[in-house]
Amino acid sequence: TTVHRFSITPLLKEVQKTLKISDAEIWTSSISASIGTIVMRFLLGPFCDKYGPRIPMGIILFCSACPTALTGFVSSASGLTVLRFFIGIGGSTFVMCQYWTTRMFTKEWVGTANATVAGWGNLGGGTTQIIVGSLLFPMLKAIYGGNAEKAWRTACVVPAILGLVTSYSVVKFSDDCPTGNYSKLKKNNKMENISAVSSLKDGALNLNTWLLFIQYACCFGVEITMNNASALYFSQKFELSTEKAAMAASIFGWMNIFARGCGGYISDKMNVCLGMRGRLLWQSFVLICEGSLVIIFAHAQTLPLSLGILVFFSMFVQAAEGSTYGIVPYVNPKTTGSISGIIGAGGNVGAVVFGVFFREFEPKTAFILMGIVIISSSLLSLLISIHGHVKLFLRVDKTAKIKEEMPFRNQSNNKDTDISSPGSKATDIESISSPTSKDYEILDTSGASCVTPKKMYFPISNSTLADDAQI
Repeated sequence: TTVHRFSITPLLKEVQKTLKISDAEIWTSSISASIGTIVMRFLLGPFCDKYGPRIPMGIILFCSACPTALTGFVSSASGLTVLRFFIGIGGSTFVMCQYWTTRMFTKEWVGTANATVAGWGNLGGGTTQIIVGSLLFPMLKAIYGGNAEKAWRTACVVPAILGLVTSYSVVKFSDDCPTGNYSKLKKNNKMENISAVSSLKDGALNLNTWLLFIQYACCFGVEITMNNASALYFSQKFELSTEKAAMAASIFGWMNIFARGCGGYISDKMNVCLGMRGRLLWQSFVLICEGSLVIIFAHAQTLPLSLGILVFFSMFVQAAEGSTYGIVPYVNPKTTGSISGIIGAGGNVGAVVFGVFFREFEPKTAFILMGIVIISSSLLSLLISIHGHVKLFLRVDKTAKIKEEMPFRNQSNNKDTDISSPGSKATDIESISSPTSKDYEILDTSGASCVTPKKMYFPISNSTLADDAQI
């Protein structure tokens, strides 16, 4: 979907020439794309909790591919704004993506998993700049005898076809969770049927959700803004051609190959050393670095210097995104979908706010304002308080219990308890020794959370020991 959303961004200079529209009207269309994503991200989180991620993912991919294919029929600024609104709906697939990986991986590694998958997804923003702006556009322009208008009106058909193929593949070949699809699990009474409305309510009433909402607005919102702004900024400030400006702008997206994954990985490692405090310290650090670099970028006067700063600026933007979704699964495991959707929408809210900055101010002023907001958001880590975990500068409640239950497989009766249902509970001992939450308590050791077992389990082979054997 990032290919859909940003397929037109490297071509905006040509679109502007053809339609004879202003920079403000271009930014209005970019803002409308983010608004479309915001609405759907709020709605799709609870749907994932109730129905799983597979079907919503397939539907949204299809719905965003269709308007992408119609890009060539745009004839006015208002038409461009409406078109990009519907293409922007595709950005909501991020919710299903993060929900999927959260269900597939344990919390010890969920930061790395979420960050790597999302980072490679966002890589589409960089590859699109090159594929559409530097490859497809010049190739089609040559085919049409140098006619740039025909070239940009045709170029977006290729990303649309890719989206349709992916939509079919997701529905046909994937599963909602390791044990199968939600519909089948519910039919066989292996999964709790939760309310989408209740899930959204629980997620929205958690203060931590909104603190992370703001911080994610200051990293992913920045990425969307840069994907929308970079090609136009480089072409205007340094008088680059459409092809060269797209190549320069793609650098920002290419950092997703490793930077977001590294952000999640370091968050996981900080969690091992310092518990939740480690994750929060890393979160604040990357936001401060990100905000500082965007202010420095605003003052760069040469193309080589701008590109050099852009590389490091992008690295910290992606790392902050990965760090944020290393924290998300801890907020309230029962409503992970809703919380993920709300926080994900924060990224697009940030894109709207920063888009207004660029529409109303000169680029240099907009970059500086954006940097100040990002640095300020790092202070919100002080307020994040997740039950059963240490705060940034306060000790954990020693009486706190781990809330989430650990599902398992009971080998004696060969029945599977759903490993993805947030509401599933363990009532027997797993054949590979999975204890439940009642077997753990959280202690405080020099401010870091430490999980200590009350009972010890060992693997049980088929029928060799009783199901309730313990040490």
